[in-house]
Amino acid sequence: MAKKDKNSLPKLPRKTKKQKERAQEILQELYNYYPNPHCELTHRNPFELLIATILSAQCTDERVNKVTPELFETYPTPELMAEAPLEELEELVRSTGFYRNKAKSLKEASTRIVEEFDGKVPENMEDLLTLRGAARKTANVVLGNAFDTNVGVVVDTHVKRFSNRFGLTKHPSNTDKIERDLMALFPRESWTDLSHLMIHHGRGPCKARISKAPDHPLCVKYGKNCECQKMRERGE
Repeated sequence: MAKKDKNSLPKLPRKTKKQKERAQEILQELYNYYPNPHCELTHRNPFELLIATILSAQCTDERVNKVTPELFETYPTPELMAEAPLEELEELVRSTGFYRNKAKSLKEASTRIVEEFDGKVPENMEDLLTLRGAARKTANVVLGNAFDTNVGVVVDTHVKRFSNRFGLTKHPSNTDKIERDLMALFPRESWTDLSHLMIHHGRGPCKARISKAPDHPLCVKYGKNCECQKMRERGE
């Protein structure tokens, strides 16, 4: 019996050659403007990245990076975090929001890593998804940035907005369908970088709330189906 691939890809939608070529052009332009795409969450190993990513839900990376130094100094390993008093974890992560639920996720995820995975963060999607607090987005972050494994594309609010403004998807809010569109359009080896690149652009010239259309060359050239272009045509 064939061994099951725990990093198998979902079925992807078909894309035309023209659509893929346009996506490749956008990717190259992104690399030109943001030549050093990287994860903004400070971490030294897969465990720290997993914990930081769980904490980043509904919270900024900047805030998480202020919280994790003391957290990792106090509980640097899955074994120690699994044994941590819940109240102490809550206090350490309080400023990230939803701290009670997040503290439970840190403790339970650490416990499972110790008991089921010999104290090591799993290196595949299927096992990562069994950890409390680790949905597909979190798993993609860990796999791509800690293990250099491209199984999907991280779709956060910036990636979602970029994908819609640049006509890369027809799905305004369904993150699963947006992810599959991006996976179908862009080469697999670029998937981890792709989310970082889109996030850099979304945090910079193409923010969610804009009073006028961005004049960034990338928006001008490729944002043909987005509100930015409509504003530009109206002279706003």
